[in-house]
Amino acid sequence: MEGYFHDILILLIIAVAVLALFLRLRLPPILGYLTVGALVGPYGLGWMADSEHTRDLAEFGVVLLLFTIGLEFSLPLLLRMKSAVLGLGGLQVLVTTLITVGIALQADLPLEVAIVLGGVVAMSSTALVIRQLSDQGELHSRHGRNAVGILLFQDVIVIPFLILVSTLAAPSGSATGTVLLLALGKGILALVLILGIGHWLMRPLFRGVARFRSTELFTLTTLLVALGAAWVTHMLGLSLALGAFLAGMMLGETEFRHQLDAEIRPFRNVLLGLFFITIGMLLDLGGLLDIWPKVLLLLGVLVFGKLIIIAGFCRLFGWDGSVSLRTGLVLAHGGEFGFAILTLALSTQLLPTDVGQLVLASLLLSMAFAPLVIRYNRALARWLLPRRDPPAMEPRQESIAADSQDLRQHVILCGYGRVGQTIGRLLREAGIPYTALDLDPAGVR
Repeated sequence: MEGYFHDILILLIIAVAVLALFLRLRLPPILGYLTVGALVGPYGLGWMADSEHTRDLAEFGVVLLLFTIGLEFSLPLLLRMKSAVLGLGGLQVLVTTLITVGIALQADLPLEVAIVLGGVVAMSSTALVIRQLSDQGELHSRHGRNAVGILLFQDVIVIPFLILVSTLAAPSGSATGTVLLLALGKGILALVLILGIGHWLMRPLFRGVARFRSTELFTLTTLLVALGAAWVTHMLGLSLALGAFLAGMMLGETEFRHQLDAEIRPFRNVLLGLFFITIGMLLDLGGLLDIWPKVLLLLGVLVFGKLIIIAGFCRLFGWDGSVSLRTGLVLAHGGEFGFAILTLALSTQLLPTDVGQLVLASLLLSMAFAPLVIRYNRALARWLLPRRDPPAMEPRQESIAADSQDLRQHVILCGYGRVGQTIGRLLREAGIPYTALDLDPAGVR
């Protein structure tokens, strides 16, 4: 217990100092967390080990992140985004995987290894992109929604990839088709359990909790729902994050969406920071000295290859050059689910260790540079496409415009007690639309 407390204290001291420095320099906080991990990890100063308990705790940050994403992207909105999720996402994963397989085969790697590498390279970081775009107010921009759609498809398709890796590593004769069909059945069952049953259960539950007007009870209930849904999908052999996303998507259609997001955000941000610290702990800068030419070559192929593929498909789907390029810039890196596929392939000895370390180093470096690329994606797009497209709105203006596109000349009532209801009645009689905010759900309804 004393050693564990000592590790946490050291981590907090370094994190506060480094994060304050990065914010002072106007650098992305995520880059600060990665730097903290590289400093205190086993390949840096060695003050903290990359323990399984730390990684498990950090994974809760990703779970809560996907829950808040679900709140932002309700089922009706997701259905409207089907071209981005199924079209852009499906084509990006398919083409990136096929091209990677072709390059790996040309490098005389076995077909099984080539398929694994295809899945690894196809993934981008949901946690990094969503956090960075949200901080910049670009989550609901055109390129932001394209990126989220592609990421959602990646988060779903990673399950078949993990199953495929296990099947390829298993003795010959394993029923691959049966395993994949079983995974599909589990996914459908998760949708039925969380969206079907939860749809009629969650709204009455939160209405009952809200009547107590207790912030503590509301927060605990929110955590229970998010982690409970994650547990359901985990028990079905799917990812924890998928269950949390489905629960958030279901609750995003309720009147409690904004309060749910406000209650969960502090937990999410702290645990998500821990997640990026654990990613930084994997970075072995000393080990890069022997293989740095190969790492840089693979890094360039990964970044520029994904940029060209994603931007090209966005243009194919009718987006202008600026939106297409910014979508590609936002997603041109490796991701945490790529690490999951890579780790499984290494543990089952399907992937040679030297190849795995080379790919791991390239993924980590791509994620280290990604926060800066995402931060300046607008400036980079302007530099690469000078005066070819009309100037876009500022990111926060674009986000506000997307959120309020159905509202015109409306009034916001802060408080909906007796006075607020009287004002609301007068506004209705005058034909003026309004939005009421209040902690009492019965009064707002």
